[in-house]
Amino acid sequence: MKVLGHRIELLTGLLLHDVTMAGLQELRFPEEKPLLRGQDAAELENSDTFLLATDTDWKEHDIETPYGLLHVVIRGSPKGNRPAILTYHDVGLNHKLCFNTFFNFEDMQEITKHFVVCHVDAPGQQVGASQFPQGYQFPSMEQLAAMLPSVVQHFGFKYVIGIGVGAGAYVLAKFALIFPDLVEGLVLMNIDPNGKGWIDWAATKLSGLTSTLPDTVLTHLFSQEELVSNTELVQSYRQQIGNVVNQANLQLFWNMYNSRRDLDINRPGTVPNAKTLRCPVMLVVGDNAPAEDGVVECNSKLDPTTTTFLKMADSGGLPQVTQPGKLTEAFKYFLQGMGYTSEEEQRRGGSKRRNRFPAKPQSGAAGSQDPKIMTTVEGRCFTEPPPRCPPILTLIPHGIYYLSFTAEETEPQDKEFAILLGFLLSQAGSWL
Repeated sequence: MKVLGHRIELLTGLLLHDVTMAGLQELRFPEEKPLLRGQDAAELENSDTFLLATDTDWKEHDIETPYGLLHVVIRGSPKGNRPAILTYHDVGLNHKLCFNTFFNFEDMQEITKHFVVCHVDAPGQQVGASQFPQGYQFPSMEQLAAMLPSVVQHFGFKYVIGIGVGAGAYVLAKFALIFPDLVEGLVLMNIDPNGKGWIDWAATKLSGLTSTLPDTVLTHLFSQEELVSNTELVQSYRQQIGNVVNQANLQLFWNMYNSRRDLDINRPGTVPNAKTLRCPVMLVVGDNAPAEDGVVECNSKLDPTTTTFLKMADSGGLPQVTQPGKLTEAFKYFLQGMGYTSEEEQRRGGSKRRNRFPAKPQSGAAGSQDPKIMTTVEGRCFTEPPPRCPPILTLIPHGIYYLSFTAEETEPQDKEFAILLGFLLSQAGSWL
């Protein structure tokens, strides 16, 4: 209780000092690396021009893979060991419909200007794609994942940080399982790790007979509440799915996604020789989204020491479209958990933080301990950690809060205190 009392005093002081500050507040990092690896803050000032790339700097490529051509758009040129951000869209969409709102968000651009960004379009789903010939065999979900190493090799990426939505999240997860050394981290939105059962398969077939393809796909993308309300967003996507994406090609992708197998992952220790994602993972889903149950189940199958579960309120089925600001803050925090900070933060006091806080022990070293996290998002509590996050309070404004305790320190009364403090923080915005 003495330790707990000291922690309450510390957290109270931090809260009074930081709760009114704008922007992302990070209080401690186990290790600090610039967003551009191998360069210090002074060198960043003279970085090459791709860091300030505008929309005119996007370049299109058609890349040969073992399973056909893959359309890719890229901004920037890889150098050294810098990771690339690689995205994969959901079924019914392409990279523009899926990610434009998110990547055009001002704060997100501040992050992505430090990375090469590579958007991948599933075969035949890009704007202006030609219709596949009669009898064309669309690649399976496993084959879609196996096409990505050709992209990595073509551009000379050392590794990637993947951002996928729905079907794209499934493809990136499969990619990370098959080629773990090529993936440094994953942000998986609306992922469903399960294959379709006979009942689901029959329901999908029946829906295809009674509804147009765009309307069928909309039930995958949006919550029932959004569809009933027929919001402007739903109307816009119904029109764009019908007019922008080639319908015959979309039908092939839709059929293949609904024929997927289980992702075949299990939490370490639950079954012998369990396979799971080895990299840090952030799972994201909107409240009442059609994928909510699937994301929760995926969370139960991943390593809790490297997995963050983010459930976003008021975001519906497409959180990257309806809540780009909150998602950007969470993504920035996710990057910081992997040790990436911006040059501005380094100039403001990165060296000071390095002197103040000792580095996290290496895995297997004496005293090392994987963190156990109590996470509260929009007032909802979860028990999954951001990767390699130290035991300290981290506050992200606008309703996203993280409370961290190492497994060694966590006692029942501490957990109760974490839940209580998480609730108080979630209500702080309305009290101040």
